[in-house]
Amino acid sequence: MIFKVAILQYPIYWADKAKNVALSVKRIQRLAGKADVALLPEMFTTGFCTNRPELAEPVDGPTMQTLQLIANQTGVAICGSFICSENGQLFNRGFFLRPNDAPTFVDKAHLYTHSGEDRFFTAGQDSNVFFYKGVALRLALCYDLRFPVWLRNRAEQMYDVLLVSANWPQIRIQYWDALVPARATENQCYIAAANPVGDDGMGLHYNGHSVAYDTHLNPLVHFKSNEAGTRIAEFDIDQLHHYRSVLPLWQDADGFTINR
Repeated sequence: MIFKVAILQYPIYWADKAKNVALSVKRIQRLAGKADVALLPEMFTTGFCTNRPELAEPVDGPTMQTLQLIANQTGVAICGSFICSENGQLFNRGFFLRPNDAPTFVDKAHLYTHSGEDRFFTAGQDSNVFFYKGVALRLALCYDLRFPVWLRNRAEQMYDVLLVSANWPQIRIQYWDALVPARATENQCYIAAANPVGDDGMGLHYNGHSVAYDTHLNPLVHFKSNEAGTRIAEFDIDQLHHYRSVLPLWQDADGFTINR
């Protein structure tokens, strides 16, 4: 089967939730009948704001309600992250909204202390794999990409596609360019990674480099620096499973337990 992930690479308007949601809705609506999943950048409603608690929403707030409605209308699952408030705490919460079905939420596990993210958000603990249309998926948020043990594909819980929703600035883009394909080949999986373009309210510039790779390090789609647009990656899941059966590298992996 072919599983199609649309990667959205666009500017995020700083702290302007209404504008960012409205523009994302228009872009996702154009994907009806063309993609299985629409992958948005991290904190797509606000930019990487780590000092604006008033921008937070609960999981049943207007942003998730709007996106769920669009998922239902278009038949396209929607993935990204937003500033979430829950029980007096704030989370950089990843979401996977299925059309007419229950959502999956995954909180960012690794908080970027250099930016003060750890003082604003509570770290997540969940490393579970979830499913959509029979495809095993895993969601990582930006800085999580740097931690291969956290994202390691394991025999007891293997995923086919790693979805990465990020806000990775140009000043560190060379690390992004190396880490994204590394996660694909070491985990024998496909990867789709979305990153924004433009300038944020903290003076950082984002030049995108959103991309999708197969496990052989072939780029299936890629964006030019500073290019705004949507591209659709086609992942052949049957081919991936066949490759894993022919070359079962995962059988030789080290056993370990993650304690958080």
